[in-house]
Amino acid sequence: MILLRSHIGSALRAARIEQGRTLRDVAKSARVSLGYLSEVERGHKEASSELLNAICSALDLSLSTILADVANVVRAHEAPLPTLQVVETAA
Repeated sequence: MILLRSHIGSALRAARIEQGRTLRDVAKSARVSLGYLSEVERGHKEASSELLNAICSALDLSLSTILADVANVVRAHEAPLPTLQVVETAA
């Protein structure tokens, strides 16, 4: 099962680590508690769009960038959709 909150959290954590920033620093900039940000990053909490926007702003990233990254990961993990075969019948 694909949990968006897990993939979003991983993307946020990867961005934070890539920037060399601490949880405390990003939490302060986003005006969220350190504990809550940690739970979002670990995929234990599902953040609201307002909170995601605040975290992305604190990381100097657009929300659409994070969502696009997550969409690519989800796409890679999805099972292919079955294709429908059209069967012609004699009239």
